[in-house]
Amino acid sequence: MKYLLLSTIYIFISNISFGQEFTLFSPDKNIEVVLTLDSEIGINVHYQSYKLFELEDISLEIEGIDFSSGIKKIKKAETSSISRKLYPPIKEKYSAINEEFNELTLRFKSNYAFIIRVFNEGMAYRFQTFFSDSTVVNRENLSLQFEDRDSLHFQKSATFNSSYETPYQFKAINNISTEGYCCLPALVKKPNGINVLVMESDLENYPGMWLKSTGNNSLKSAHAGYPAALINEGSPYRHGQVKVHENFIAKTTGTRSFPWRIFAISVNDAGLISNTLVYQLAKPTQIEDLSWIKPGVVTFDWWGRRNIYGTDFKSGVNTETAKYFIDFASEFEFEYFLFDDGWSEQDDLFDINPNLNMEEVLAYAEEKNVKIMLWVIWNTFEKQEQRAWDQFEEWGISGIKFDFMNRDDQEMVQFYHQVAHEAAKRKMVIDFHGAYKPAGLRRLYPNVLTREALIEFEYNGWTDYDTPKHHNLLPYIRMVAGPVDYIPFTTHNAQKKNFRPVGDMPMGQGTRAHSMALFVIMESPMQMLPDSPSDYYNEKECTEFISKIPVEWDDLKVLHAEIGENTVLARKNGEDWYIGAITNWNTKEFEIAFDFLEEGEYQMEFIEDGINADTRAIDYLKKSIKVSSSDSLKIKLAPGGGWVARLIKN
Repeated sequence: MKYLLLSTIYIFISNISFGQEFTLFSPDKNIEVVLTLDSEIGINVHYQSYKLFELEDISLEIEGIDFSSGIKKIKKAETSSISRKLYPPIKEKYSAINEEFNELTLRFKSNYAFIIRVFNEGMAYRFQTFFSDSTVVNRENLSLQFEDRDSLHFQKSATFNSSYETPYQFKAINNISTEGYCCLPALVKKPNGINVLVMESDLENYPGMWLKSTGNNSLKSAHAGYPAALINEGSPYRHGQVKVHENFIAKTTGTRSFPWRIFAISVNDAGLISNTLVYQLAKPTQIEDLSWIKPGVVTFDWWGRRNIYGTDFKSGVNTETAKYFIDFASEFEFEYFLFDDGWSEQDDLFDINPNLNMEEVLAYAEEKNVKIMLWVIWNTFEKQEQRAWDQFEEWGISGIKFDFMNRDDQEMVQFYHQVAHEAAKRKMVIDFHGAYKPAGLRRLYPNVLTREALIEFEYNGWTDYDTPKHHNLLPYIRMVAGPVDYIPFTTHNAQKKNFRPVGDMPMGQGTRAHSMALFVIMESPMQMLPDSPSDYYNEKECTEFISKIPVEWDDLKVLHAEIGENTVLARKNGEDWYIGAITNWNTKEFEIAFDFLEEGEYQMEFIEDGINADTRAIDYLKKSIKVSSSDSLKIKLAPGGGWVARLIKN
């Protein structure tokens, strides 16, 4: 590493003398990044001499500042090489992350700086400014240039008022419509199989980045304008959406760092799942005491309350139903119960459902050692914010699920930071729904345990979008940016020909084993259960199995990975391992080698597709065998099938 640092410094000094071009390599020297300066900044990226992409027109347009002339005079060029370990307080993927990169910082005489970091797993850049006065950012420019045969996995939204909940499309980049916006993460697939995943991190006091097709082989950056007028009529779900945007994107301090633009690079699909660049490039937490943050499983009452049976009370948003959910959570040692939509009026958090005795329920939950969370519409909460914080804290609420933000302009991004900060002061965790994608906030505020920003299980209530193929897209795209609140493990399982959307009692597409395997596949330190406790009691063998699967992980091994096709992951917690395997609508056979296990014997309990799972998706078998690191096992997955295992060290 010292040799690489010295040679890189020599190249930079040489180029400052003879021109405006700089070269930087990844620590393993596989990725080469060439930066050019003219009236704008350009970047060429190669992997082992294979051209991946070009970035053009990298510029920051600040009102009253001439960017083009400002980058022609370099005040200082500095390089560094970093190799260290990060220890995430919430172990979403790993208990320790190896962070290694080479960095170039160019400081211009015009009070701009430009930073590039090159990792073995990709590259990232960001701007810094050092102006004494506050500034208005009119726009941030970036043009991404690709080759004729490059294709893109992406989600499209018509406007910036978006919940990030549209189906993934896969098209040649030159065939993508110029209408609408592609949200991040967006995954470029090269003809030779190399992946380039576009993301961002350290997003604060600034709008999120989107991509827009230019109608050829390029994409350009886009950002929501600063809000000029908001919607405050009609359904409370829509209150606070932007009616009119300003012509600029941000009003901000003159001295600051701007978000990282990330281009994760992987020669195979497996490397996407193990990528942690969004976390690495985020700000470290400033919260000193994190011991109170408790990851765990949440049971919630939105759908489940409609499907309770075998009781002597009428189910609904009422005290008896809440206690029933709390009893269920307590019996299976699930951490949380969430009151979802209906516990109060949507436009007034203090107009509580008259059938609900909140004080009685809260006392009962404390007695049963179950933590309580509350769902809120963000705009309603904002209007009653101080009073709501005080009341929730007095009640002993442990977490909040914010919903229907559906924006990522500068003001909304600041709302996320504000409530994360305030919740941490009151020792509350957060789940964001109707949310923009993860962009590093969870490292700064580890109490932000999960968020939506995806098509998840609830879509089975009214569409057919949430397919097994979709499940095999999420780990390679959305999940790379951060935890996904997918809501896995339903007992209502259906094969493709039997599936239909049912609003009051949705079924999941795929087999029972597939649905259970999602508990391991979908990464989230807060997992939510969609079904009624009555259903889970009726399927107690499966429920007990799921209750033993943790939500934090010390290690990850990607055993098989093919985007859109199949995914097999092994995750470690303590001395034990857990394996999840899923396929799309095609039957699939795998051989699982257990060579990742430590020495010694493991008792492996596993659930596999039953012999009739291809016609009746609920069919499964539970088995138990002993395995060691020298063993392997062949497994067969039905269409939409799955396999899930728990390996306990003897």
